[in-house]
Amino acid sequence: MEDRKFALVTGAGSGIGRAVATALHSAGWSVALAGRRISELEKTAALARGPGGAMLPVAADVTKPESVRALFASVQERFGRLDLLFNNAGTNAPAVPLEDLTYDEWSAVVAVNLTGAFLCAQQAIRIMKTQRPRGGRIINNGSISAHVPRPDSAPYTATKHAITGLTRCISLDGRKHDIACGQIDIGNAATEMTARMEAGAPQANGELMPEPRMDLRHVADAVVYMAGLPLEANVQFLTVMATKMPFIGRG
Repeated sequence: MEDRKFALVTGAGSGIGRAVATALHSAGWSVALAGRRISELEKTAALARGPGGAMLPVAADVTKPESVRALFASVQERFGRLDLLFNNAGTNAPAVPLEDLTYDEWSAVVAVNLTGAFLCAQQAIRIMKTQRPRGGRIINNGSISAHVPRPDSAPYTATKHAITGLTRCISLDGRKHDIACGQIDIGNAATEMTARMEAGAPQANGELMPEPRMDLRHVADAVVYMAGLPLEANVQFLTVMATKMPFIGRG
């Protein structure tokens, strides 16, 4: 198809990344799938049932500049261009008091959630500003933690606040290159990471309380909507969350 669009999704081997990658394919996109475990990326590729083009699994570590460069080189070689980067790869640290976190635990979260998003955005911009037609879109996966913290969540919350700053900088600096950038902040999507919330999640008052979750497809649909806009329009920030989760109001 002459109007085929090409996307790269990081963290595509599970959860939100897998759901978004397959939803983009259903919407007609060709999708490169990035993650550390090639076997999981291949499972994602096997789920594709839509009218999209190729599903391209590429093993990559977003914390390593040389791995990120190789990832984007593979995408450019296979697709010839890049219209969308969904910066989704993320990790968390143990829920312990800030003073008990180790340096390695802190650094691991910063490396994936923040440095990884920066490294991928950097390579995407280099492609998008020089390709013809010029431009593209970057969507960063924030979190409701980009707005308020949960108890004992300093590394995750700090990096997600930082993602908001990165999103704004890319939006500003990308304008002259026809590069749009937005952020999706997600609350309690039903993934393996949030499964424990049904049994009880720590609240600000020290209690454990079960929290509602929402179907993952609502997140995927939101990203597909953001991705499908023409470059003269942009969703700067979008929050999609389980309606009854304890985010709005006092805990």
